Amino acid sequence: MPRYEYRCRTCGDTFELSRPMAESSDPAACPSGHEDTVKLLSTVAVGGSASAPAPAPRAGGGGGGGCCGGGCCG
Repeated sequence: MPRYEYRCRTCGDTFELSRPMAESSDPAACPSGHEDTVKLLSTVAVGGSASAPAPAPRAGGGGGGGCCGGGCCG
């Protein structure tokens, strides 16, 4: 089940809830009982590393892109 992050506008606390996607926009009370909360936009990283350098182009590969980046289709 997905986890969603919310912030309480009353006390400023940030908290997470696990709930079905169909309920992601439903009101969520903060752990302190306040009702004035807002769902935060979360970013998701899928595999890899943001700090990993991009692979160097192959010599004579012609660059390009396409289905294989131009390195093995040429």
